[in-house]
Amino acid sequence: MKAFLLILSCLTTIAGISQQRSSASAMAGIKGGSYIPMYSKDVQKTEVKPFEMDVYPVTNSDFLTFVKANPEWSKSRVKSLFADSNYLKQWNSDLGFNTNIANSPVVNVSWFAAKKYCECQGKRLPETAEWELAARASETKADASKDQGFNQWVLNWVTQSHPVLLPSVGSTFKNYYGVYDMHGLVWEWTYDFNSALTTGESRGNSSLNNTLFCGGGSFASKDINNYASFMRFAMRSSVKAKYCIASLGFRCVK
Repeated sequence: MKAFLLILSCLTTIAGISQQRSSASAMAGIKGGSYIPMYSKDVQKTEVKPFEMDVYPVTNSDFLTFVKANPEWSKSRVKSLFADSNYLKQWNSDLGFNTNIANSPVVNVSWFAAKKYCECQGKRLPETAEWELAARASETKADASKDQGFNQWVLNWVTQSHPVLLPSVGSTFKNYYGVYDMHGLVWEWTYDFNSALTTGESRGNSSLNNTLFCGGGSFASKDINNYASFMRFAMRSSVKAKYCIASLGFRCVK
């Protein structure tokens, strides 16, 4: 009987590990569409081709597997060129963190680290247009950008204080495409985050309109009713690739 229980326990553990790996690699198909960046004209519409997106943001457990295989991205060995001093601040050591955050989205990771992680999975970071297209889906609509209730729900989240202990991935709603946590958990890196500004070619460009960085800048946006979109725009426009932020994670696409 004891032998039977031991075998059953082992099988349960193996099944759990298999399920965890499956969820970490699970992807959902996102149909293509059009995306118009904020502070742009209709002629700057971007056509997005169909792609696949991770169902969940990358977790601490997922990122630990990556660090073990790529020790140069550990806390003590990452180059300062690629990450600031907050890199993996929530981890206790190079290969350790409290088990209660194992399934929480990994944060305090730089754009460089996120990009490398995705490449090691045979994937990539989503372009802003791809992320925004997937993020405008509610539970029942592929495009809920004009849904007042949906926009208000997203706005309520972006204006809340960031919790010290992040919930597990999958704790928010599953959208139309089967993707979880596009809103309500963490902000997410995009591949071209630093091209969000459409009034200049770089942060060093003197033609940039600095009023875009304040709340009043939202009145010049494509849709003044979607303040949450402006908040994402402002977030992307204010970070650098080496920044590691406690509310900023990522997921991959291909």
